[in-house]
Amino acid sequence: MSASMTSSMTGISGMGGMTGMSNMSGMSSMGCLRNEMQNMNIGGMASNYTPGMSGSYNVSSFQHRPGLSRRPPNQRSGPTAQRRPGRSRSCGDSHRLNYSSRNSPNTQYTHNMISRMADHNERRRRQENFEMQPQSYYSQQPLKVELTEFYARDNSKDHHTELYEVVNDSVMPMPVYRRGQNFFFAVRFDRTWDKQQDIIRLVFGFGPKPCVTKGTRVVLPNLAALAHEMDRWEISIQRQDSNTVTFQVHVPATAPVGLWHCWVQTNRQGQRDNRYDYKCEEDIYILFNPWCREDSVFMDNEPQRKEYVMNDYGKVWYGSYRQPKGRRWVYGQFDDVVLPACMYLLERSGLAHSERGNPVQVVRAISAIVNFNEDDGLMIGRWDNEYKEGVAPHAWTGSVAIMERYLSDGGRPVEYGQCWVFSALVVTICRALGIPCRSVTNYVSAHDTNRTMTVDKYFDREGNEVPNGPDEDCFDSCWNFHVWNDVWMTRPDLPQGYGGWQIIDATPQEESESVYRCGPASLEAVRRGEVGFQYDTPFVYSEINSDMCHFQEDEFSEWGFTRMTTQQYQVGRKIVTKNPTRDDDEGDSDMLEITHEYKTPDNSAAEKLSVFNACRGFQRAQQYYDFPNREMEDVFFDLVDIDMVPFGQPFDVVVNIHNKSHEERTISAVLTANSCFYTGAIASRLKRVQGDFIIRAGQREVLKVHITPQDYMDKLVDHSFIKIYAMAFVKQTRQSWSEEDDFPLHKPKMQVQVRGQPCINQECHVTFSFQNPLTTALTDCFFTFEGPGLQRPRQIRYRDVKPGEFVTYSDKFLPRRNGERKIVASFSSRQLDEINGSTTVNVRG
Repeated sequence: MSASMTSSMTGISGMGGMTGMSNMSGMSSMGCLRNEMQNMNIGGMASNYTPGMSGSYNVSSFQHRPGLSRRPPNQRSGPTAQRRPGRSRSCGDSHRLNYSSRNSPNTQYTHNMISRMADHNERRRRQENFEMQPQSYYSQQPLKVELTEFYARDNSKDHHTELYEVVNDSVMPMPVYRRGQNFFFAVRFDRTWDKQQDIIRLVFGFGPKPCVTKGTRVVLPNLAALAHEMDRWEISIQRQDSNTVTFQVHVPATAPVGLWHCWVQTNRQGQRDNRYDYKCEEDIYILFNPWCREDSVFMDNEPQRKEYVMNDYGKVWYGSYRQPKGRRWVYGQFDDVVLPACMYLLERSGLAHSERGNPVQVVRAISAIVNFNEDDGLMIGRWDNEYKEGVAPHAWTGSVAIMERYLSDGGRPVEYGQCWVFSALVVTICRALGIPCRSVTNYVSAHDTNRTMTVDKYFDREGNEVPNGPDEDCFDSCWNFHVWNDVWMTRPDLPQGYGGWQIIDATPQEESESVYRCGPASLEAVRRGEVGFQYDTPFVYSEINSDMCHFQEDEFSEWGFTRMTTQQYQVGRKIVTKNPTRDDDEGDSDMLEITHEYKTPDNSAAEKLSVFNACRGFQRAQQYYDFPNREMEDVFFDLVDIDMVPFGQPFDVVVNIHNKSHEERTISAVLTANSCFYTGAIASRLKRVQGDFIIRAGQREVLKVHITPQDYMDKLVDHSFIKIYAMAFVKQTRQSWSEEDDFPLHKPKMQVQVRGQPCINQECHVTFSFQNPLTTALTDCFFTFEGPGLQRPRQIRYRDVKPGEFVTYSDKFLPRRNGERKIVASFSSRQLDEINGSTTVNVRG
């Protein structure tokens, strides 16, 4: 410890505990590697120095911390408490009874005889031992613990956990350690430790029934130095100063992750029955360690670790593949409610405590427990635009408010979320636990329910969609976008080369091993089409590679329908995540497209091999790769893409037609505009036109439908998506054509401005502003804003907004942490929602 550090030490009294271990030698360079600590000199400090106290501190004033239990020596508790033989007629007597019953008709008599003989023999041996030892030997009781100190704040700097608010709690800081590293731990006893006669053990337990053979209970005797074995718990005594002993403990890189507890056990040599157990009050959080090479979540890239583990805000992408939009989200993984909520969720998941060191099983449990299923789950999903009983998904600005409501309601699922909210919650949980994680959006995401590698849609003769198909057994769907997560880890259960990013989905649409969950599926396996690898690789592959098939009712068809078109590259049009090297508050330049990581290039030999590999296990899929003959098609149809339509403005649906033949053609056409949910389900019909016409040889025609704000304003649902269906049939050649398009209406962006230079614990003012784009008033208005280290989630009711009004609202906040911070805000009303904005704030210390 440095001399400058010594002057800042404070005494230990009451709940203040021991402090000042931050510069203890070996901690700053410890990382995942061991240092030889046997002859450790703590910063050149005087030999009478006691950790947490200056050299002149009066040790006799070291008081017992309020609230800690102190047991008499003969009282046992903790993970090893058990009865001793000869004390009562318990299991030992029962065993004797059973044994004697096999050898004597008078079982009670023989039982009493053997019990009496055994008791007499035990008394004689105790007397012999007593006579052999000096009388002073038994006059000394085991060491009793007066106080323990985990140095939560000081250890956290080398464990990369200093940002967790539970570590910095002013009343009782909780230790948050990463596995694969060492931490310091001090105990003050009621007297000086006698190395020859006093035995000290540290016992760490995890779960309701800690077990040594399952790795959830660890008994560490005091040793001279740490061993060089990274896969074992180890302990060494670093120094003894008066009544205080300082230990260094190594947590193996394979330790189960979660909430551990510690007991200090003491007894005298030869007096194992006379033992003192002391349970430490602190909850010890053990996390995954992406900085440690021996940990299976190790990520050897500091900028990526900074983004995928330490960044407590980011973006979740929604919109359409032509108009991707990034919504700012506060992950808040360091908030004081998050780690406790994560531990409770893991308990509710049912994952065995012995399996919680395996990130494959941990993320699989997370994918199941985030989304409410039956009687467990963090959040209830809803997609019907009815949110009166809870909070609308678009009204949330971050994960903290959701997890705090979950804890305060006693584990009752929070209402409501959708896939992008679930994905953001997964980021929060995984990063809080130390698992690198990113949110990923797949634009035009398929849900193939019958394993055909196609999404089938059926239409009647009039061009109306037939829900669930002609036999009401087709539940395929295609979402405008779907959001899941990638998590980083090795995959020792798969062949080499399939580690790295793994796909999990907290909005599982089908059961996996009788539970609604999805993943982890190796991203590399999905890219190669190797669908035989667990977990749920075939389902994920179909989400980004299925074909879109349209069928129309046909009286000449043997089964009643004819396939109109098959669009091979409609699904998985674009896959994106946030760029770890950029951050854009004003626009979306921080979007990173990762489609190439998920799919091979179109029409390449590798892609054809990928499709073959994916389909070879699904016999039903083979028939859909026999594409119709296009040689007779001589009329060209094109549904014109609609780029961007401002909310409250009209738009046109346009189809261009070109008769390339030398004869006239009779064409039947249908154009339909609908409002739809982002899941692809139709909400309301906006307008539909249908007609027959003749187009002469070589002629071009344009079909157009005009949609006004009055057509859609009161029929829109979440995300304000419009879906267009266009279909046509050529009478002479029986050529059929169909196409669909989806796009969201563009909403205004909120401007967020902070005045002045923010400083810690000094009031700051922030202004939110936007313009109402509608010619109608906005009612039931409210603002929501938050920022990690700046402002906890807050919602404010606001007055009605006039038509076309420029809205300006001001509020204030009190920064708690310095450095670069984010403020994220949202505005919602009955007529207009999802008005979002954010800004960066630099807070001075």
